[in-house]
Amino acid sequence: MADNIQKMIADTFLEMAQGLETGSFGKKPKIALTGMGSEHGEANAMEAAVAAAKDGIDVYYIGTLEAEEDPSSTGQVITVKVEDEEAAHKKMEDLLKQKAVDGAVTMHYPFPIGVSTVGRAVTPGKGREMYVATTTGTSSADRIEGMIKNAIYGIIAAKACGKANPTVGILNVDGARQTEIALKQLRDNGYDITFAESARADGGCVMRGNDVLQGTPDIMVCDSLSGNILIKMLSSFTTGGSYEASGYGYGPGIGEGYDQLVMIISRASGAPLIAGAIRYAAQLVRGKIFEVAAKEFEAANKAGLADILAARKANDKPAAAQEVVTAPPKEIVTAQIPGIEIMDLEDGVQALWKIGVYAESGMGCTGPIIRVSEANLAKAQEELKKAGYIGD
Repeated sequence: MADNIQKMIADTFLEMAQGLETGSFGKKPKIALTGMGSEHGEANAMEAAVAAAKDGIDVYYIGTLEAEEDPSSTGQVITVKVEDEEAAHKKMEDLLKQKAVDGAVTMHYPFPIGVSTVGRAVTPGKGREMYVATTTGTSSADRIEGMIKNAIYGIIAAKACGKANPTVGILNVDGARQTEIALKQLRDNGYDITFAESARADGGCVMRGNDVLQGTPDIMVCDSLSGNILIKMLSSFTTGGSYEASGYGYGPGIGEGYDQLVMIISRASGAPLIAGAIRYAAQLVRGKIFEVAAKEFEAANKAGLADILAARKANDKPAAAQEVVTAPPKEIVTAQIPGIEIMDLEDGVQALWKIGVYAESGMGCTGPIIRVSEANLAKAQEELKKAGYIGD
C-alpha cells in the first residue's frame, strides 16, 4: 500500500514537472501503433510515430524499427519488437487488454457487429474538418438502422474531441430520408441533435456532393461503404489515390458498450495521416470518449431510440408493393413532394392512387419526388406522412 502511494506521488510530481516544461498538464496518452504492412514501408509508420510524439504523446511502436532520441520531443517513441505483422497484432491486443496503452492505431481490425468507425478528414473546398460517420465496420445488419446509429457515433466522436454542439448532415444516398425522419423523431423526443443546412440554395439536412467538398456539416452521416469511399477520396484528394496524405484516417470503433479504443488507418496511409490518427486517438483519450459515449447512448435510449428503430422496421411495406391499384383519372401535376426514398417511390404513388389522388413519380434536383396537382398537394402530403413515406 505504501509503495503504491509513493508511486502515485512520484507520478504526480513527474506530471507537474512535464507540465511546467511543456505547458501540457496531465498524463500523456499512450497510443500503440502497428508499423508493419504499409504499402509505403515500415519507415513511413515510424516517421508518423516520431511526429506524433512531438505533441506530448507516448507512442508504443510495434515493429522492427527504433527511433533516434529527440531531446526536443515532449513524448517518447518506445519500440516493442516483433518479427511479423501477425505478431504485431497479437502484441497490440495484449497491450490493450493489459491497459498498458490507452488506445491503438492499426491497419485492420475485426470489429463486432454494432461497432463502426468515425473517420475525420480535412475537406478540400474550405479546409474544414469533417467527421465521416461511418467508414468501416457495421453498425447494424439493417442499412437504415445502421445510418441512424452512425449519427450517434459521429456525435460521440465529435463531442469527445471538444465540439460541444456538432452539426449533423446526412449524405444523399439511399436511406437518407428514412434516416432523417428517425433522427428528427429522436430530436423531438428530447435527444440533443443539431442539423446542418446544405450549402445549396434549397437547404435541408440532406447533403450533396458540394457539401462533402466544402465540409458543410461537422458530421456527415452515411452508410459505411459510402463513408469508406469518402474518407479515401478526401484523404488522397491531391495524390491520385496511392498515398493518403491528409486528415486523421478512418477513426475509432464506436458502439454501445464497446470500450476499446482502436483507430483504423489503411495500407495506403502516408506518414502525415498516420500521425493525425495518433493525435486523434490522443484527443479522444483526453476527451474521455467512453464517458461521452455512455452519456450519449443513455440520452438516445431515453429519447426512445429502440422504439424508433422497431417502428421503422415495422413500417417496411412489402405487402403494399405487391398490391395492384388502378390509377385515378389523369390530372396536370405541377406540385412536387420531395423527401421520399427511391425504393418507396412507386409505393407512395400507389398509396395516393388508393385514396383517389392522381400522382406521378419523378426525379428532382434533390432526389426522388412525387408529383400531384396543386389542389391535391396538402391532402397528398398528409397521406404520405400518415403512411410513413415522408417526414414533417
